[in-house]
Parts: sequence; structure tokens; C-alpha cells
Amino acid sequence: MKYGIHLSQEKAEFPALWQAHFIDYDALKGFLKTFMVDANVRLSTAFPSTHVFQWAPANEPSFDQLLAQRLALVSKLAPEFVIILDKEVDKFNQFFVTIKAEIKNRIAHVLDTSRRASVAECEAALSDLLLLERFVFLNFTAVAKALKKHDKWSGLQIREPYLMRTSQLSFVVSTSLLQLKPELMGRLVDLLEEQNMPLSTLHADSTTSVAAALKDMAVAQPPEPPVDLKHAVLGNTAASPKLGPLVGLLHETQTVMISLRGPHGTDIIGGVLRCLSTHKCQIVDFSLSRLHHDVTFGVLVHLHNRDVDLFSDLAKTAQKWDGTLSFDVQDARIKASKLADSTQFALSEAPYTKRIKYIATVLNERGLTPEFLSEWLAWLLCKKISVEQMRRLDSHTTLMCVEFRLSVPDELSPEEMKSELIAISTAHQTDVALQADNVFRRQKRLVVFDMDSTLIQQEVIDEIARITGIEAQVAAITERAMQGELDFKESLASRVALLKGTPVQALEDVKRILTFTEGAHYLCRALKSAGFKLAVISGGFLPLAKYVKAELGLDYAFANQLKVSADGKSLTGETVGPVVDATRKAELLEVIAQAEGIAIDQVVAVGDGANDLLMLGKASLGIAFNAKPRVQEQARARINQKSLANILYLMGYSESEAAELQLQS
Repeated sequence: MKYGIHLSQEKAEFPALWQAHFIDYDALKGFLKTFMVDANVRLSTAFPSTHVFQWAPANEPSFDQLLAQRLALVSKLAPEFVIILDKEVDKFNQFFVTIKAEIKNRIAHVLDTSRRASVAECEAALSDLLLLERFVFLNFTAVAKALKKHDKWSGLQIREPYLMRTSQLSFVVSTSLLQLKPELMGRLVDLLEEQNMPLSTLHADSTTSVAAALKDMAVAQPPEPPVDLKHAVLGNTAASPKLGPLVGLLHETQTVMISLRGPHGTDIIGGVLRCLSTHKCQIVDFSLSRLHHDVTFGVLVHLHNRDVDLFSDLAKTAQKWDGTLSFDVQDARIKASKLADSTQFALSEAPYTKRIKYIATVLNERGLTPEFLSEWLAWLLCKKISVEQMRRLDSHTTLMCVEFRLSVPDELSPEEMKSELIAISTAHQTDVALQADNVFRRQKRLVVFDMDSTLIQQEVIDEIARITGIEAQVAAITERAMQGELDFKESLASRVALLKGTPVQALEDVKRILTFTEGAHYLCRALKSAGFKLAVISGGFLPLAKYVKAELGLDYAFANQLKVSADGKSLTGETVGPVVDATRKAELLEVIAQAEGIAIDQVVAVGDGANDLLMLGKASLGIAFNAKPRVQEQARARINQKSLANILYLMGYSESEAAELQLQS
């Protein structure tokens, strides 16, 4: 709801005499809209986004002429607007002075101990006082919003100094009425108790009286009313028909969004908080962002007693710390109606319904290019996906990894998003991992790895074959299996059969030439320090899997067991026990999780081949690491970078956090 409409609706509830002294918000806005738009000296926003300023324009004024015209126009119109606004503020303030005196006399009459006031007199005085508070706040808000529009349409910034001027006026500096309100409320409590008014049920599980509620308010002025307070009903409504609505009115608050930006971070935060403390505001939410020395501190507050002096104090704080102040005052009732389904959103959230929260991690070891980031943001806009937070995870001289918190329309299919993101990633050689943002995302406890071409750079059976001179035959079968063209059990049997007669010593020779993937030791040390359980589940061979387990400090190792000859010197070309194929890998992942008491939602799996797909699918986060195309298409996430340490980014760890974990290992 636009404020002009809201103000008109609220204004209609006031007596006719009061209505005549409201700020004419529509007139102020009409003046600005009619005259000021063409005088805007902030040229970057004064013209359509498609406008191009020419160096030597042929059919329009030159740049200096354009600037001179607008400066001349705004220098005429801005003072005219201020004169009109001053007259409106004077009209409103003078009426405030008059009506304040009348209400103050009425309250003094009620509080006069030499006479006995009635409940009706006390209620009337309190209602008038609350009405005056609302009158002040509605009109002050109209002034603030009119100034905001002036600054937007003129390119000048006069709102803060103008509001500082108003701090000297009676409607801002008058505190006597605020001091009288608790006393008046206390008097009403006493009168109700003297007359033994019936109790009213404010909660389903309590029998608190309205008098007791008012007494609590008179003492403490609590920030939040009981949930059913506005619906409280007196036991005898005839005795005091206005008291029920009055209780609700006493609890009305204003919702204010305040933002202060400037170069003095902690001073700015402290200054805002001091203002909020002085004026007894209730902090609902806050947000902080920093760019080196520059800080933007935003806070959402409930303001009680319609204490407009808060804004002049904030303006003074902004001036003191070279800050830029902005705020938006909004009645709590229209705020609730603006938010769909009355849902409350944190300041860091996009205020839209039917959304799902995701975390997107974008990663490129060579640096995130402007071309990729531009296309990435264009894709987000196209899909109506809102960016709620951005966090840099790497500490390199070049930007390498950023974590985005996204608000995604719930009608978007994860599979559709993944396929489109693979295309963008491939074009820019940059990884984008999309994960649901839930409680388990940073609560992983088990990581399961494939071994060949994942923890180590080689395929171990190929290395054994190289030593025995049958490399080409084995490599051909291995590649077909990894591409998913052959049944894994069949391909394994064929490859192992080629190893018949190979000396067992060949396995020891292979251990000496194994090359661990870059970042493998770093990753495993960090995860162990963080309390993770780690396992390698390989379609290779157990002696080498155990070696990798020992080298990396893993907790479990599963792989195929090669059968050896009776004398223990050579391989027979067969395996012993269950074959560790794709199905077995997924089963072992689940067995380890159950043995450790870890939920599947807390399991990560990393692999590169077709026989890893079931395992990757079983885990809550399955990462295809430098994987075959088919695997990348089906896995939930993919990394096409050199270092395994990049997995830490997908798990939400920053580079500095990962380094800290190294120190604990």
C-alpha cells in the first residue's frame, strides 16, 4: 500500500478539526512529480537506462548546457518545495501546540487528587493522548517520505539536515505528555480496581485482568503485547465499552527500517545502538556488510510511544560519523499486509513466498572472470532467483571462490537448473555447485572417496599391467568400464585374468609410484581435525587401498581382494570375496554410516567413474571430481579443478577455516 493511500485512510479516523491540520502529502508529492523530475541533477538516474550521453550531441543541448539548465531549475524549485513544506510543518506543529495544551489540561484535571475522576474521564484523556501520538507520527512520516521523494527526484540530499531542523519544534521536543502517560495509565488502573471491574481473559491459560495488564504497561511498557491482547474482551462491556480497543491501541508500534553507511564501522554501529537504547526501541533484526573501512549497518526496529525525536538523533549520529542515513517508516499494520501471507522475513532474506533456499558455490582455481560472473548473474535474473548473501571463501590475490545464498522459486526444477548450469560451467571452465540450504549442509560427518583417479592420480590395475607388460590390453578394458560401456564385474574379471602369474611384489612396486592427487593430504587432515570419519571404497585392490588409508589417515578401506597362489608369490588372475562394484560401493557407504550412527544427510561421496554413480547418489552430497561426462551429468555437484582441497569450499569451509584446521592436525 502506498503511503499516500494509507495516510488518507488513517486521516479519516480523526476528528474533522484534526484532519484540517494534517500534512498535505499529496500536494507535496504532486509538486515534486510535476516540476522536479525534469530538474534532477543526478544525471545517471534522471534519464532512461538506455540513454547515451554524446560527446558532441547534434540535436540536443551540450553536456554543459544540460547541466546548467538543470542546476538553474533545481536551484529555483528546491527552495520553493522547502517553503511549501515549511508551511505544512508549521501548520501541523502549531495545531500540535494548541491541542497538546488542551489534552494536558484534561489529563491534569483527571489526575487532580482533590477530585474523583471517573473511568470514562480517564479513558477519554488516555485516548486523546494516544490519538495525539498517532497524529504526530503519521505527519512526521509524511514529512520524511516527502523529503525522500525530493532527494530522489532532485538529486539533492536535504532530508537529514531538514529533519535536524525539525528537532527544535514542539512536536519533537515535547516530552511532558510522554511523562504523563504512565501516570495516567496508573490512575486508570486504580479506578478500575476501586470499582471491582470484572476480570478479562487475555490468554487461554490465564485470568489476568485488564487492570493488571494496564498496570504492567504503566510500569514497564513491554515491547510485545500478549498474542491475544487485541482481542481481549471485558467481562462487562457496558461498564467500559472503550477499554478493550484501548488496550490494543496502547500496544501499537511503528516498524522502522534504519540504515547507516559510512567509513567508521564500529562507531556507526555503536551510534545507532545508542540512539535505539535512548528511545527504548525493540530491535527486531539487523544486517551488517563491510567493504574494508566502509560499513553499512541496517536494523529493523519497533518504535513505541511514536517518539519521532529518534530520527533527529540518528541524523546527528550520521553527521558525526560522516555517514549516510536512510530509513523507512511504516505502520506495523500495513507492513503486515505488504508481506505476502503475513510471513515475517529476516533483513537478509528476499521477501518473497514460495521459495526454496539454496547455496551455490562458484569456483575456478584460475580466478572467477567477469565474463562468467556476468553470465551467472544474468541466469539468476532470468530465473527470478534472488541473491540474499555473498561470501568469499578463498584468500588468494585473485577472486577464486564465492558462496551465494539464493532464494529460488519453488517451481524451478533442480534437474533443469543443473543442466543449464553445466552448460554455463563448461563454457567458462568454472564450477557451480548447487545445494539445498538446510541444517545438514554444514553438519556433514562422513566422507567416502573412490581411490583411482580420485585420491590418487593413477588407475592401479593399469600400473600393475605396466610393470608386467600388458598395459595396453588392460587400459582398453578399464576405459570402457569407466565410460559405462561394460558391466563392471565382467570388465574386472577380464582385467584381473590378464594379471595371472604377476608377482605379488608388483603391488609393492606400485605403492612406491602412486601419486596422490593434489590437495588429498590437505583435505583429509582438515576433515579429520573437524571430527569427520573418512573412508576409501575402491573398485581396485585392497592392499593398495589399505596403503592409501594409512597414508591419508582414513578410518575405513574397502576394495577387491586379489587371490594369490598357494606359495604366496604370484597372482592367480582371480578375486576373492564380494566384488566391489557400483552396487557394493553404495551398500558399503550405508553400512559405514550406520556403524558410525551417521545419517545419510550427513554423508559426502567423491568419485569420478560410472561405478561411483550409485554411491554419489546415495550420499546427500555427491561430488563428481574431474569425472567422465556421464558422471558429471548425473552427480549433484562437480569439481573440475586440480586440487581435492576445493571440496572444503563445497562443504562451506573458507580457506582461512581450512588453514586453521591444519594447525589442529
